[in-house]
Amino acid sequence: MHPYSLKSSKGAPFPSQVLVFFIALLGFYACYLSFNQITLENKGEGNTGDEQRGSNCRKPNVPDEELHYTHFPKPTSYSRGECSCTPVRFFVIVSMQRSGSGWFETLLNSHPNISSNGEIFNRIDRRQNISSIIRTLDRLYNLDWLTSAAKNECTAASGLKWMLNQGILDNHDDIVSHLNKKGVSVIFLFRRNTLRRLISLLANEYDRDAKQLNGTHKSHTHSREEAEILAKFKPELDISTLITNIRNVEKSIRDCLRYFNSTRHMVLYYEDIISNSNALSQVQEFLRVPVRKLVSKQVKIHTRPLPDLVKNWEEVSSRLNRTEYAQFLDGADYVK
Repeated sequence: MHPYSLKSSKGAPFPSQVLVFFIALLGFYACYLSFNQITLENKGEGNTGDEQRGSNCRKPNVPDEELHYTHFPKPTSYSRGECSCTPVRFFVIVSMQRSGSGWFETLLNSHPNISSNGEIFNRIDRRQNISSIIRTLDRLYNLDWLTSAAKNECTAASGLKWMLNQGILDNHDDIVSHLNKKGVSVIFLFRRNTLRRLISLLANEYDRDAKQLNGTHKSHTHSREEAEILAKFKPELDISTLITNIRNVEKSIRDCLRYFNSTRHMVLYYEDIISNSNALSQVQEFLRVPVRKLVSKQVKIHTRPLPDLVKNWEEVSSRLNRTEYAQFLDGADYVK
């Protein structure tokens, strides 16, 4: 008898070739099931985004409710190397021109682990529609946006500065949805004294044409000499539209805060950075980076009392006095 031949219960011979085929078929079926299970698991992991990317990293030591805001990006333009398991927080600074956002951003970028990449939506082609906006944001938050501010490999917080007049309010529903989906934290930075903001705005617009610093326009200065030259210009405010302008600015701020209320956010005012020594520490804690002393080389331009900054100050004072904006006249909220 063939050593591999068997008999059925009725004694009939059972060909060994059939048995071998049957065993092979079972093996193939087992492999098929195993392969499908692995494929399904991989698909499931792909839906978890950064969890899959950071699957080889230890779970970050953060509360469960903050895991959604902790990321492990894998840039395509370079390797994060030994910092690939350093979790990254995504953020966006939402502000208005002449609200201290440029100064604030230089403070953040003095931190060794923070990269704030400026007003990337000042170019219209990046905000033509929601698709171009999302495409730009995804490239930035994948750490593929290379600027002088980028810390690259060991960045622990990465973001940008977004002005209200750069499409963020026009597409607020889709933007809020994407920021929440992406786990992006929002820092709102505004000025309480919108009169001072208006004065700074008009002075900056004047210098855009006048180019007072050796034929060059500068929105920010890095020396006391430059600041004093720019501060000499005193804009004349349009009294007939003054209150309307202030109200429109405040409405834009209120609308923005309402639209983005569902995001993880903090509200910061320029005056707070000036007068509250803990304000910058609170920002760093919000971004979950080690608290450091932040510094900037920028020099403030308009630091003198308000009557010294406006050409028609008597008219401005008379128009705002006995209104809800009379508080802006004393300038007491500006300490330094």
